[in-house]
Amino acid sequence: MTKTLQIDIWSDVMCPWCAIGFAQLKKGLDLISDEVTAEIRWHPFELDPEMVPEGKSQDSYLAEKYGRSPAEMVAARLKLHEVGERAGFSFAYAGRGSPPEAMTWNTLLAHKLLLWTLGTAGPAAQTQLKEALFEAHFRYRRNMADLDVLLDIAEAQGLDRAAAEDALVDPDLTLAVHEEEYHAQTMQITGVPAMVVEGKYLISGAHEPQVYADALRRVAAQAG
Repeated sequence: MTKTLQIDIWSDVMCPWCAIGFAQLKKGLDLISDEVTAEIRWHPFELDPEMVPEGKSQDSYLAEKYGRSPAEMVAARLKLHEVGERAGFSFAYAGRGSPPEAMTWNTLLAHKLLLWTLGTAGPAAQTQLKEALFEAHFRYRRNMADLDVLLDIAEAQGLDRAAAEDALVDPDLTLAVHEEEYHAQTMQITGVPAMVVEGKYLISGAHEPQVYADALRRVAAQAG
């Protein structure tokens, strides 16, 4: 008999390892699809809550944050792209013409949109939106801090544009995002991706599919 597990994922749209980790998680679930299924819910974790609205160049931001040289930045990007390809998530630019500069954005609005989607449309719709946001940011380099861009993405996923716009300007939803982030702190979540299975088993970081499969199989057995 198949066991359904709830997996809560703390993540940020800016986090490439979150996109990779989720791609690997899906592969892991495929490996044990006759034993385990998952209901996935996404929760906010802003990697840089103080990011300016206009964003910053990704290269300059990461170089400043981690003290990397230009050569180290190139090597790290190539490695990330290789890992992404193996995981099944491509970071290759998919838009038209020359790629615009890769940027780091403030993601508060994206988190508000995801939280609203979970509450109004459910976990499956929220996951569909999350994947669309990953694609929009990493593959099309769209502005994740722009209200109209986010509304376009939401509408393309079948969500009500007017209701989504109301949500994005709702101060109560901003408070809800911050409350969820505080909850992550109380759970000792300090980095993402962080996956909490059945409310108590934490899997931190991005792993190979078999690692996820084995961990979920163990949790399913313990849960009966």
